[in-house]
Amino acid sequence: MAILGTLLKKGIMLRESIAQLYTSPIDLQKQQLRDLIIHTQNTAFAREHNFNEVLKAFRKNDNKSFYVAYKKQVPIFDYDKINREWWHLARAGMANVCWPGKIKYFALSSGTSGAPSKYIPITKDMVKSIRKTSMRQILSLSKYDLPDKFFSKGILAVGGSTDLRRSGHYFEGDLSGITASQIPFWFQHFYKPGKKISKTSDWHEKLEEMTLKAKDWDIGIIVGVPAWLQILLEKIIAHYKLNHIHELWPNLSIFVHGGVSFEPYKKGFEKLLGQPIYYLETYLASEGFIAFQAYPNRKSMRLVLNNGIFYEFIPFDAQNFDEEGQLKPNPLTLNIDEVEENKEYALLLTTNAGTFRYLIGDVIKFVSLEESEIVITGRTKHFLSLCGEHLSVDNMNKAVEMASEAFNIDVREFTVIGEPHGSLFAHRWFIGTDDQVDESALREKIDQTLKQLNDDYGVERANALKDIYLHVLSPAQFLQWMEKHGKVGGQNKFPRVLRGERAEEWKSYLAETVGLII
Repeated sequence: MAILGTLLKKGIMLRESIAQLYTSPIDLQKQQLRDLIIHTQNTAFAREHNFNEVLKAFRKNDNKSFYVAYKKQVPIFDYDKINREWWHLARAGMANVCWPGKIKYFALSSGTSGAPSKYIPITKDMVKSIRKTSMRQILSLSKYDLPDKFFSKGILAVGGSTDLRRSGHYFEGDLSGITASQIPFWFQHFYKPGKKISKTSDWHEKLEEMTLKAKDWDIGIIVGVPAWLQILLEKIIAHYKLNHIHELWPNLSIFVHGGVSFEPYKKGFEKLLGQPIYYLETYLASEGFIAFQAYPNRKSMRLVLNNGIFYEFIPFDAQNFDEEGQLKPNPLTLNIDEVEENKEYALLLTTNAGTFRYLIGDVIKFVSLEESEIVITGRTKHFLSLCGEHLSVDNMNKAVEMASEAFNIDVREFTVIGEPHGSLFAHRWFIGTDDQVDESALREKIDQTLKQLNDDYGVERANALKDIYLHVLSPAQFLQWMEKHGKVGGQNKFPRVLRGERAEEWKSYLAETVGLII
């Protein structure tokens, strides 16, 4: 990282970053889609969807024809549809299904839905793209006020096991485990916890091993999902009887996080620190490295427009999605030159892993079209709209953050269930904190904050949304629930909204473990 530090101090940027700065988003994305289609034109998917006709549309000297042709030839896919029709063939060992050659790796991903694992193809081209975007984010550190010595320190990445499981014709595991198993040689000196610990599949054993080795490391950057990283830092602090983590790692300066909003965790996390650090958000999904925070003190992320992904945007509204977050037939889809700032869109991805017009399930909002800066506002199926309250995960995160500040409590996890209330409706909150707090006062604070944040919520609280219930639980209950479902460590997140079977399982679990009868 010393050489990298020299590059950073000189303000070196990769060619791709320079191209994105000085090229229009639509030109970058048009080129990206053309390259993807050319690369896949000899696959079974390309033949089925007549990619030659799509390529002809790129000859026209406009920015509309190619996208019209692409939409005409290729339908929208969710996971079930593309897996049923195409990806299962690649898992069976067939070559040239959706991407040239055979797929060697599949990332296991359930998002935050708690559903059975999805198998997302990971190609060599996708791994290269993830590395390149990672380097683009690292080089963005030149904009930060960091001392020279920082660039020789270690990077601790707390992710999935690199000991991937062989399953027939392919290997499977967390995306973080797949990418960490293939880190370039020059980076291995700085990468922690190192190859041996990274192979450990048991989460508790890995925690113990990292804790014992922590005294030997000089860490400058930590990377991971906030909840699991917080557990690790607490364990290290307790083991070495520290007041805060900076007593052991004085050069710790940056926390790179993603997967969930960091705001609800921030107050509790900062209790573990001895000095301020920078927080960098990333948008790295199993389907690709979508965006990263390019500037200090911004909460937005720059969409990566020229590194293996073509994006489409579906307005997240009642015209295109039903009350359960399901996509309606014939939705409106937009190219990047058709979107507007401060409007919510569900993402469709076409990638260099053989993904086409794939509904990833995330909802984003552009805060700057000029710089292609976005924020994640939630999930298509992780919002509550029982009666038109349109409560987003973004609203929930903000309300919990403001409540934790108001009551000076550390909220480690939370989830919400929508349920009937007679002939009308109610929301039931479950808040995970070990701090003492009055449930009624906390309920009132969250309710009032949501009324201020969301006009629709305020209207429905006076009409069909008749009540709000709230239960304070130990964070251990959330962790044990995740363990019960095999979702511990790595990239796993507790769902912010529980529905249907999962909601009933959660209620039964609480009745059995803490005697909470709902």
